[in-house]
Amino acid sequence: MTVKVSQQIGTKLADLPKAPGVYFHKNSAGEIIYIGKAGVLRHRVRQYFQASRYRDPKTEALVAEIADIDWMVVDSELEALFLEAELVRRYLPRYNILLRDDKAMSYIRIDYDSDYPTVGMTRRPLDDGARYFGPYFSANAVRQALKSLRRAFPYATRRIPGQKRASLHYHLGLDPGLEDGRTSLEVYRINLRRLIAVIEGKRTKIEQELERDMKRASKIKDYESAARYRNQLNTLSALNKQVIFSDKEFLDISKDHALNELVNLLSIDKFPARIEGYDISHMHGTDVVASMVVFTNGVSDKANYRKFKTRINHNNDFYNMNETLKRRLSQKNVKAWGLPNLVIIDGGKGQLDAALQARDLQGYAQIPFIGLAKREEQIVLHKAKSNLELNTTELHKLGGFATESEDFILINIPHSTNLIKLLQRIRDESHRFAVSYHSILKQKRQITSSLDDISGIGPKTRKKLLRSFGSLKAVLAASETDLTAVVGSSKASQIKRLAVLD
Repeated sequence: MTVKVSQQIGTKLADLPKAPGVYFHKNSAGEIIYIGKAGVLRHRVRQYFQASRYRDPKTEALVAEIADIDWMVVDSELEALFLEAELVRRYLPRYNILLRDDKAMSYIRIDYDSDYPTVGMTRRPLDDGARYFGPYFSANAVRQALKSLRRAFPYATRRIPGQKRASLHYHLGLDPGLEDGRTSLEVYRINLRRLIAVIEGKRTKIEQELERDMKRASKIKDYESAARYRNQLNTLSALNKQVIFSDKEFLDISKDHALNELVNLLSIDKFPARIEGYDISHMHGTDVVASMVVFTNGVSDKANYRKFKTRINHNNDFYNMNETLKRRLSQKNVKAWGLPNLVIIDGGKGQLDAALQARDLQGYAQIPFIGLAKREEQIVLHKAKSNLELNTTELHKLGGFATESEDFILINIPHSTNLIKLLQRIRDESHRFAVSYHSILKQKRQITSSLDDISGIGPKTRKKLLRSFGSLKAVLAASETDLTAVVGSSKASQIKRLAVLD
């Protein structure tokens, strides 16, 4: 027995596929109010409308407000988990907030650069030099995915002090066996790079690499290595329907609400598979940096994020943006990274115009550019250079309006639209990435300037101090005993004298 539903919802329930995916509940205004994932969309979504099913008051309120349903089909339930996390961060549906428990979201932590790299999960990322992936909403699903991936890419989960023999996990094929040299650190890091690539959605590329290496090893009669690559390839292929991070390039992006609105509003010929966002960060013209974030098929693609440090510290964001885009569109970087289908500049007319000048100078005038002005979240188009045409019918459909100057069109649409939420997500990511890089440079400069005068403390020692204590403030606050353990007694006493003077 099911709850009485509208004809529109009844039709959608009948059309639901028996496949994994992400579903969207919408209210009567078309606003996405809840996003969920499912191993079988048909079964999961129908459960909301079963009269016999117990629901708490919050879920009852959600069901009462559902006026429409939509969905996106993916390869696996675990891939749906990844996509759900990204789309919730973009749309911020209010019922995802109301129905979530008080536990923090989960991250995958890989301290790739240490002398004994480990892989694990945490609920609180730290600025400790490790690489973090996430956040994810289901710790159990991520834990299961990592457990499956460990069979293809053996990794250590912790370092046991004093252990000199390979653990049982090594003999089970789950650990590299660094303790007694069963695997070199270099080979282990190659495996970790491949694990990271799979997490970032590049499983197909890694399968191709493993097949290439297997054939190469077999050709030179290194049969032991060839067998290892074969086993990795077979294990990874077998996980095709299980792993959370399968390839984002196979998503049907025509189902993405925000990308549909973007394409229709700006009369774009095809869905932009690669969108790049840019922002500048500095403090009064010092430590000037720029960020390039990449969204592949509407989903953040952190593996392709890049950062730039401007060649001149300049308190002029127009100059800084111009330099950044010139470098991005240099022959070397275009060859390495390809070209974007759409570029979003964090800023208004001035920043957009500076970026367009760089684009045209580098010979890529065909790439469409837009700006996103901070104060009113206005979409900024250059009439002659943006290579985009405003569709006024779609503009009115979204409830927006436009104003024009001699060279620019400023587009205002409600902040509740899917399109604005996507643009905000890209802008916020570019801002976060730029600020984090700026903070690192600022911190390094502060440590350098404060410790430069101490005899015997050079770049390597400063780096060691930063890695051990995290910040200049922590270095100066550390006890002499702790400092001695890192840099020796002589340098430790000098640092403590500096701390007293400060």
